[in-house]
Amino acid sequence: MAFCNRSKFANAVFGQELHRRLAETGSPVRSVLAHPGYSATGPRTSAPVGMVRMLFGRVPRPLARSAERGALPRLYAAADPGVRGGGFIGPDGPGELRGGPKRGRLSPAAADAATGRSLWELSERLTGVGFPPGPATG
Repeated sequence: MAFCNRSKFANAVFGQELHRRLAETGSPVRSVLAHPGYSATGPRTSAPVGMVRMLFGRVPRPLARSAERGALPRLYAAADPGVRGGGFIGPDGPGELRGGPKRGRLSPAAADAATGRSLWELSERLTGVGFPPGPATG
């Protein structure tokens, strides 16, 4: 779970940094973060390790929402014209585990600009891709 939490945190930091960079260039493209809540997808249903599959799949499965319901925050983020770049959409229920889509707030750590720059620079070094990307060649 620690690795899962770290990767989700990194996604949030990266999405916020993308929003900042797009805004700085005046781009009409927006970066919006969305999460499905607790859905019957991913390691909960297809983990290669039986114990993980049992602990996160079968045991709490009655609490999980369907993949279709889990997609609602992402659809809302993509389709609602009122959603602004840098926004964060998730379920409106207790603990943001279930419910309809709502606008939420990121943790201050995920929205920290210095952390975003640092992660972005590391990503550029590791991938060799800069921002904005250069013209396509081929």
